[in-house]
Parts: sequence; C-alpha cells; structure tokens
Amino acid sequence: QVQLVESGGGLVQAGGSLRLSCAASGIVFSINSMYWYRQAPGKQRELVALISGAGSTGYADSAKGRFTISRDNAKNTVYLQMNSLKPEDTAVYYCHTRRGLSEYWGRGTQVTVSS
Repeated sequence: QVQLVESGGGLVQAGGSLRLSCAASGIVFSINSMYWYRQAPGKQRELVALISGAGSTGYADSAKGRFTISRDNAKNTVYLQMNSLKPEDTAVYYCHTRRGLSEYWGRGTQVTVSS
C-alpha cells in the first residue's frame, strides 16, 4: 500500500539547479519523517537530507548550503531543491520513509551533472 514516486531528475550543467519531488501514498504523511538518499555507481548509498513530521531538517555535509529539503503535506509530497550542482552530485536519488518496522523506497530518479 505504501508507494513513493520520485520525479524531477535529469541532466544539468555544473552550477545549475534541479528540484526533485517525491509523492507518497499509503502513509500518514504529515507525521512521517522523509529522507532523500543518493547512490552513485560503485559507491555506497548515502543520506543526503531528511525532514521530520515536525519540520526539522538535516543535511549531509556535502549538501549543506546548496540543498534544501521541504514538504507540502497538502500534496503528500517532499521536495529536494538542489542548487550549485557539482559533477560529484551525479547519482540516482531515492526517496525513503518508514512505517512501523518497515522501510520503503522509491525506484529512484537519475541526476546527472555535466562538467
């Protein structure tokens, strides 16, 4: 019943911006913490940003000052605004949440930053 669908990925030049979206269903969205992860080929999946149901946010050091996570509870959607993109930001970006003892992931959206 839980479904997470990412969108907004694409190809952008270094220094450009991109906004990712994740539409959620099957959860009480307003009280769920939401997470953005990314994984580049040959590398470990890493946490990029999170936002709690109360609206508190957290970021990886690599994202601080450049990325902003936000949520629109009326639309059951979490966003990741990415500015000043670098080639090292190239990865598949995944939306993630939890319900009870279960974890849920979207299929991911590709972000490619050219140099």
